Amino acid sequence: MERLALRWAINALALYLAVGTGWLAGIQAENTTWWAFLLLALIFGLINALVRPILKLLTCPLILLTLGLFTLVINAFMLWLTGVIGQQVGLGISFADPQWLWILLGSLVVSIVSAVLTTVLREDRRRR
Repeated sequence: MERLALRWAINALALYLAVGTGWLAGIQAENTTWWAFLLLALIFGLINALVRPILKLLTCPLILLTLGLFTLVINAFMLWLTGVIGQQVGLGISFADPQWLWILLGSLVVSIVSAVLTTVLREDRRRR
């Protein structure tokens, strides 16, 4: 349970850095409150748990052919899908034109922040 809560917090922080800070000018959140990012992180986590494995299985040849770079496209699709589902509940993410560029950059930020925080916190937990 602790691991799930930690993963949820990491996703919320990663989404906040990519969407809520305004660091990427082409990505805007409809709602910038802390609970909105927690709910977006919940949506993002559910999508990653349910849809991502299916997509990775279906696109396995492309992932192998591109030496893993196609996973960036899958990550971008996950962020876009989070924005679409979030818009249905008033927590959406909007992307400026060209949308595919901002979605790709946002997913790259989310992936990097998530990977770094996961690594740092995993090392911290091992020391205890």
